[in-house]
Amino acid sequence: MSELTFVDVCSGAGGLALGLERAGFEPRLLLDEDDDACRTLRANRPNWNVLQADLLDFDPSEHPESHDVDLLSAGLPRVKSNATAARAESGEEERLLKAAVYLAHAIGPRALLVENVPTLAHSDRFGDFREFARAELEHLGYEFSWFVLNAADFGVPQDRGQGVLVAIKKQWFPSFRPPAATVTDHVSVGTVLGPSMRSRGWADADVWAARADTVAPTLVGGSKNRGGADLGPAGTKKKWERLGVNAHSLGNETPGPEFVWAPELGRDGLVRLTVDQTALLQGFPRDWEITGRKTARYRQIGHASPPAVGEVLGRAVAEALRS
Repeated sequence: MSELTFVDVCSGAGGLALGLERAGFEPRLLLDEDDDACRTLRANRPNWNVLQADLLDFDPSEHPESHDVDLLSAGLPRVKSNATAARAESGEEERLLKAAVYLAHAIGPRALLVENVPTLAHSDRFGDFREFARAELEHLGYEFSWFVLNAADFGVPQDRGQGVLVAIKKQWFPSFRPPAATVTDHVSVGTVLGPSMRSRGWADADVWAARADTVAPTLVGGSKNRGGADLGPAGTKKKWERLGVNAHSLGNETPGPEFVWAPELGRDGLVRLTVDQTALLQGFPRDWEITGRKTARYRQIGHASPPAVGEVLGRAVAEALRS
């Protein structure tokens, strides 16, 4: 059976695209405006056609390879969520959402997949966008579904809700079903990060792993206008502390034999995660190279869609299109 094709915009570190590749889709074009993200994509998949450009300025008429594809996917930056709602709103998120729908109008894919924060699917804040999308997509001959997935239900060691829009041309949409959970027991932080915590001889790695016995809070990448790499706002930091993690900054390496595990001292007695470890919590494979400096690398990871979620969404869309 021939491979399905897709165009991916706001590709970031490639989590959604990697998941779609695993589901049997072949990329025709990946687009992102960020230097580091484009370098990440090229470093891991030199054969992918990566274009550095702003989605708001992208002209598909100049890129014929973007036409006649099965799927247009968009994993838009997760700058505003429950954890970041208090920050100043720029309106860019809404402009990017609308640009993705307009791009579907321009290139005419058989299906459209948009992924963002959970509130995308149900919050009043996104009500105007959902009405805009409804009118545009119905006019173009799509039927669509809004729903929320949690990455933890698909083996990702992170409590990460994702709001999803799937739109498919009417003749194929009746066969679409949102993905069902693939795991019955969530994978814990300690299970995933235990081997790396032990890798440099830290004696208390197993004690820490036993404490980190639940999924992680949502990784928050933040905006480019925000400071360095940490694991989120105050409430999220407290959740990390219960897992034995100092969430106020990221470490440069995993703890060695000299590290003293002393939770009773507060955050100074807790471990710090490395950027590579946060990539594992997002579900990236160990050999997936995230390029750039520490903060830029973490930002790409925090904004990414976990590949496991991209894969189950891709398989659900593929099943409908092949029905």
